[in-house]
Amino acid sequence: MHHDTQLQLQADEAKRPKKIIERLKHWRGFCLFVIVPSLLATIYFGLIASDVYVSESRFIIKSPDRKQGSISSLAGLIQTTGLSAGQEQTKEIMDYLRSRDALRDLSKRVDVRGIFMSSAADPISRFPKIFDKDNFEHLYDYYGSMMDTRLDHETGMAVLKVNAYDPAQAQVLNENLLQLSEGLVNRLNERASTKTIQEAADRVAAAEARVRKARADLSQYRNKSELLDPKQQGMGVLEVSNHLIAQEAALRAQLAEVQRVTPGHPSIPALRQRIAALSEQIASQTGRAVGTPTGIASKLSGYENLVVEQEFSTQMLTAANASLEQARADALKQHYYLERVVQPNKPDDALLPARLKEILTVIFASLCLYLIGWMLVVGILEHAPED
Repeated sequence: MHHDTQLQLQADEAKRPKKIIERLKHWRGFCLFVIVPSLLATIYFGLIASDVYVSESRFIIKSPDRKQGSISSLAGLIQTTGLSAGQEQTKEIMDYLRSRDALRDLSKRVDVRGIFMSSAADPISRFPKIFDKDNFEHLYDYYGSMMDTRLDHETGMAVLKVNAYDPAQAQVLNENLLQLSEGLVNRLNERASTKTIQEAADRVAAAEARVRKARADLSQYRNKSELLDPKQQGMGVLEVSNHLIAQEAALRAQLAEVQRVTPGHPSIPALRQRIAALSEQIASQTGRAVGTPTGIASKLSGYENLVVEQEFSTQMLTAANASLEQARADALKQHYYLERVVQPNKPDDALLPARLKEILTVIFASLCLYLIGWMLVVGILEHAPED
């Protein structure tokens, strides 16, 4: 009896490895899709993954002449300085920070590639990654994964976060990106103001050239016609002519009186000569003013046209100068400023990776995928035709 019990135990011991193998075969899918990924994630995030330091800064784009409705108490506090937030311009700066141009400009200031290839990073995390190449495009993809910028709609501020494997390097990258953003804002301001002011300055230059031409034409006309001011000179000629006409009238009246009283008076011939001389002078003066091709009246039209042109060009110059001053004032009002609300910090603790969170995420994702796959397999087997 005791011998039979020993034989039974030996048989059970021989069957146990087979049962374990059968159970492992039954649970091989669970081990492959859940246990193995979870174990690898635990090993990597728990023992291998490098610490990642995050430097954060916040900024806002403001303009002195635009007011924005209060979004929050902090936004209202910022706007008490007389400047207002320009969210469109903030988004433009954020787009620049995500662009290849920002990476190129940053690489001229800082060894971005060297920072991302730091020996402090684990082989899986550092640049270039396992399936990447050491070229600009893959560096740009890696750069996009190591920096993040977003708009805080509650405050209207842009939030810039930069990751690195060293806290000082994270701060350096963040600081240089902010400096590049400030430079971009200044260039955009300069480009916009330069274009507007240049157009106004061109109008001033054209008006000045027109004034100079009008003055030169008027001076040339005066020299050619030998007239300083035809209107004033014509008035002088007419005044002389009127004076002579008055003298002639007086002499004619005197002659008529003498002829009536003493027809044979010896002064009558002298009076007639004086009257004839005055008539010639009157005709000569009248000819200087009107009635001849060289008279002042014939030259007055051309002179007045030149005077009108000079006055109009002077008014145009005055208006162009006012427009230039207004353009300069508007350019100052429309300037945007990058205001740093939070300076780039030097982190003293690694915020990434969130090791426990990453491990739990892998476990949860693995379980979900396994359950979905198991349900699909069971559904297929239930609907499979029986032989």
